[in-house]
Amino acid sequence: MYLALSPDAEQLLERLRAFMKAEVYPREAAYHEELAAAENRFAPLKTMDLLKEKAQAAGLWNLWMPKEFGGLSNLDYAPLAEEMGRVLWAPEAFNCNAPDTGNMEVFLKYGTPAQQEAWLTPLLAGEIRSSYCMTEPDVASSDATNIETRIERDGDHYRINGKKWFITNAPYERTQIFILMGVSDPVHENRHQRHSQILVPKHTPGVRIVRPLSTLGYDDAPLGHAEVHFEDVRVPAENLLLGEGRGFEIAQGRLGPGRIHHCMRLIGSAQRALELACQRAERRSTFGRKLSEHQSVLENLALSFSELESVRLLTLKTAATMDAVGAKDARDLIAATKISVPRVTQAIIDRCMQIHGAGGLTADYPMAEAFNYARWCRQADGPDEVHMMALGRQLVKRYGA
Repeated sequence: MYLALSPDAEQLLERLRAFMKAEVYPREAAYHEELAAAENRFAPLKTMDLLKEKAQAAGLWNLWMPKEFGGLSNLDYAPLAEEMGRVLWAPEAFNCNAPDTGNMEVFLKYGTPAQQEAWLTPLLAGEIRSSYCMTEPDVASSDATNIETRIERDGDHYRINGKKWFITNAPYERTQIFILMGVSDPVHENRHQRHSQILVPKHTPGVRIVRPLSTLGYDDAPLGHAEVHFEDVRVPAENLLLGEGRGFEIAQGRLGPGRIHHCMRLIGSAQRALELACQRAERRSTFGRKLSEHQSVLENLALSFSELESVRLLTLKTAATMDAVGAKDARDLIAATKISVPRVTQAIIDRCMQIHGAGGLTADYPMAEAFNYARWCRQADGPDEVHMMALGRQLVKRYGA
């Protein structure tokens, strides 16, 4: 399979690379300095607002938009997401950050005109942010049928009670809307029709941001992740998405592309780590020789390159297959990609950190935070074990006879 980008995507990629070089990389230090000095770590940053203005003016905005809505194919978007992933916070500058891209896609696919006007329009403009509330602290959410948060009809409203956690964007000041999944019919004979998804404005009475959460010590400010409690929260019945019992239908439509977008960005993080490791190997000397003259260093660089090319090709093939047959029929490759990319990029970034010595563990380089990203991606959007189990079942069904 020859995976070639369209001419439009090639041109966008060149413009994006030029923008990253001219505008993003030179502002990395300023971004982190502004965040470190902020009184509120979850407040908007002037550096990001400036970059968003520049990206919009450059026509590098909402690059994630699916082809069916006038945007790019999955294959064409892959190298763009990889380029943005070289700086972990950069996707927001182009309005391409998770979970907002997935949430915007939910509004595009399943939202009513009124819901789209209220929430999709400002999200597409980058004026507000959003959260996706699925994972819960009290149950194993890797089996989403375990989700317990209740969505109960109450006249012309729905009443919501439950706990969620690791809700990305929830602490951020500009976040205005949550998409929440919960149980609306706990006794339905089909356990995949017991759940619904509903829109909950962040500042609705009863919504309580309990605490920001960190992963391996990183709080991912200013967007962040949080534990959120919903205590007798009432929202209008028209806030329901698609209809009662259709929560899993929406989740599957949302999570397929989102999983692959994370993998695309992770490849960019690992590629940058590899480039920095090569530069380090040429500039640093030990025992009378440059690091690049030590066999073990060269072996680690070669192994990292080989592994990175392998998962990049897998990701591109998955993207092309999704374009050809849709996410549902590409689920085996989506699972294989979600299993492989975070694990492989985590190992690559770890080797690159090692080549940098103790400095590789610090914020002086992007590797430590990228390692954290790769590690939590092995839990986000379904843990490794769930995807391996699902893929294994598909393979037995296909080849077992």
